[in-house]
Amino acid sequence: MFEIIPSIWIINGKCVRLRKGDFSTEQVISHNPLEIAQEFENCGIERVHLVDLDGARRGSPKNYHILHTLAAYTSLKVDFTGGVGTDGDVIKVFEHGADTITAATVAVNSPEKFSQWLVSYGREKINMAADTDPKDHLIKIRGWQKNTNIHLLDQISYFYDRGLKYLKCSDITRDGVMEGPNFKLYGEIVERFPNIHLIASGGVRNVEDFKKLRDLGLRGVVFGKAYYAGNITAEELKTFIASCKAPI
Repeated sequence: MFEIIPSIWIINGKCVRLRKGDFSTEQVISHNPLEIAQEFENCGIERVHLVDLDGARRGSPKNYHILHTLAAYTSLKVDFTGGVGTDGDVIKVFEHGADTITAATVAVNSPEKFSQWLVSYGREKINMAADTDPKDHLIKIRGWQKNTNIHLLDQISYFYDRGLKYLKCSDITRDGVMEGPNFKLYGEIVERFPNIHLIASGGVRNVEDFKKLRDLGLRGVVFGKAYYAGNITAEELKTFIASCKAPI
């Protein structure tokens, strides 16, 4: 099953988009994130990726009220990310309605803690984000504002050996610019880690990109700007989702 997962990025309670993760490029899409989520729900979407950008910058989640609203007033499964760094954060995020959590910074700064989360909360509930610039393939954290010296493949390999099942990988140079996903990068990851459930993020232009990623062996894709800019329509989402559910 290939899953298409819209992203809803939040700053100060507003739904926004950024270009390549640059906070100075902030563009407000909507002051009503629930309305955006309901649009996706009406298309047959089952999961959304909720990004707490305030939480990512400050190192602890902030927009719990948005998470609670989406979980309470839609049937969507919410994958939450942004500043989750302690067991207290994890518990609180789940208490506010998240179905899964995706974390990046804690996996870099506290790998033993993140490994324990995979055991304690289950690898169906804890996902890892590994986001990089392909010029050096080094991991970027804290909302992509901080560099590390950890190579992308080394990071994946470490947690793959410790039971990681779900990985979201972003090519940050393609996020929000609709220049196409990094098919080469994702193909290499799938080939090297055949049992990983890889979710691509960044660069989606149209529904054809969904199809190419699916054919590469990925399990899903996170998208945003292509929909908000009108390059992907609600009807196209409905048609693609129906094709994924159709018997082969």
